[in-house]
Amino acid sequence: QVQLVESGGGLVQAGGSLRLSCAASGRTFSTNSMGWFRQAPGKERDFVAAIIWRGGSTYYSESVKGRFTISRDNAKNTVYLQMNSLKPEDTAVYYCAGALHYGASAVPGSYDYWGQGTQVTVSS
Repeated sequence: QVQLVESGGGLVQAGGSLRLSCAASGRTFSTNSMGWFRQAPGKERDFVAAIIWRGGSTYYSESVKGRFTISRDNAKNTVYLQMNSLKPEDTAVYYCAGALHYGASAVPGSYDYWGQGTQVTVSS
């Protein structure tokens, strides 16, 4: 099993920045990729970004490309999501997810482990 704990959410004004962290513990060596998803009230869980543990290849949704950056610290088993130029439409609960499969995926069902989520609210 792998446990994921997110942190770093909060309230920020439009144009501001936040950095989310996702600390992984347990059988972390079994995961091959990590992703960030977000879910606004009444909406589906949407893909934000993903990263491959080995090699560090990254993938982004079009809505965040150029504003968000996903990165990882292998020694700390931690994945980060740096969010800049935040917009009110970025408001959501952000979830970290870990996948056993090779390669990145934008499909929530492809991930095996999930964190509890952290709230990000962007005011206009």
